[in-house]
Amino acid sequence: MAVSFDLFDTLVDVDQPATPAAAVADELESRGVDVPEDWADAYASPHVDPPEHAEVPLPAHVSRALASRGVEFENNVVRRAVVAAFDPVVETREGAREAVAGGRDRGPVAICSNCSVPELVARTLIRADLDRDGFDAVVTSVACGWRKPAPEIFELTADELGVSPSAVVHVGDDPRTDGGIEAVGGTAILLEDVPLPEVPEALASLEGGTEP
Repeated sequence: MAVSFDLFDTLVDVDQPATPAAAVADELESRGVDVPEDWADAYASPHVDPPEHAEVPLPAHVSRALASRGVEFENNVVRRAVVAAFDPVVETREGAREAVAGGRDRGPVAICSNCSVPELVARTLIRADLDRDGFDAVVTSVACGWRKPAPEIFELTADELGVSPSAVVHVGDDPRTDGGIEAVGGTAILLEDVPLPEVPEALASLEGGTEP
């Protein structure tokens, strides 16, 4: 058995901007970018037509939104602005450390999360009350190009852990996305069915063992 965990709203809660467009605009302006007056509309409009479940990194979206309004900017300024706008305040959920430990008792452990913001998962793990070295792999949609429930992100997670997808138990909060593990033969544990503090027991029962 191998275990993967969704990070956001599963192991941690992150305080995100109430109005992402405004937060990004503030960071762009602080870096000398002329944000257009209709920025809220530009930010909310699609500028890329990706395949189903393909990830569009937020800096790419913001760059296209600015370009659609004829705004010029220096290389990498958009990425820096986006990363700063989503600088996380992190609260680790009750039972998170125990859930990860329960996974490690049974095999390799990974993070498998949807996230369009570069560096956000890494910064979140650094600030969470979790052992960063306790994860054998960290797979994000912004890095691999596919969002859950796409099979590709689960297959990559399994590959990183050195197992087949059918050997992966994925723990998450959203049946629409995290439940996608079942399409590649794996098993989903969803927090709507199993509260986080009960995940170690659920993992033990899947293995047919008893809780250590």
